[in-house]
Amino acid sequence: MLLASFFGVLMGLVLGLTGAGGGILAVPALVLGLGWSMTQAAPVALFAVGSAAAVGAIDGLRHGLVRYRAALLIALLGAIFSPLGIYFAHQLPEKILMILFSLLMVMVAWRMLRRERQDEGPSDHGHANWGQKNCMLDQQTGRFSWTAKCTATLAALGAVTGVVSGLLGVGGGFLIVPAFKQLTDVQMRGIVATSLMVISLISAIGVIGALHAGVRIDGLGVAFIVASIVGMIIGRQLCARVPARALQVGFASVCIVVAVYMLFRAGV
Repeated sequence: MLLASFFGVLMGLVLGLTGAGGGILAVPALVLGLGWSMTQAAPVALFAVGSAAAVGAIDGLRHGLVRYRAALLIALLGAIFSPLGIYFAHQLPEKILMILFSLLMVMVAWRMLRRERQDEGPSDHGHANWGQKNCMLDQQTGRFSWTAKCTATLAALGAVTGVVSGLLGVGGGFLIVPAFKQLTDVQMRGIVATSLMVISLISAIGVIGALHAGVRIDGLGVAFIVASIVGMIIGRQLCARVPARALQVGFASVCIVVAVYMLFRAGV
């Protein structure tokens, strides 16, 4: 129980600090730390990630940072495609799921380690010229200009996020955050807040699907979930004080170590 609580706090802390990535530690914590199978761990991880993300999303809504229309569209498509991921998770062998998850962690670590251009300015407006990105903010209203290209882009992102979420039990923030940075001109504070809202909504759908399929959450799972919410609250308080680059390098290093160990456990 103590170990489950410790891993839960750690996962929530990283999610609160980064807006993405913490969820990818939840499954390894349950599989490697507590000896669960991938199919056992996935719904509990989703529940923990979703609950913790909801706390962060509410904070973002209070500060007016969440692009809620975009979040709802992504989450809607994620909800539609999440059951497809859950179906494949129950069809694939445990070894294949562990290998896929390990490769995903390596990809996340690589993205974290890449040095990226610092966003300028304190506002939540990006600085790209009109037409440079698939989804642009209207300079007059501060909201997205909902073109067909923008709508299709966010819908596709939601579909991919939903499948990956259902398959591997992750919230999808590692996809949403870099995709938003690449495809929109929203500033980082808005991206993190929007990502947390999407994660909470998609995770909720995934959990409902898993419970409907007969998965049950025991006392250890509940302890992990509650601890992750505590970690998220602490992380949101600390996020302004921790150097972003140090956090990225540290998190990427942990991802690589865990991925290698999971591959070793899978017999690769």
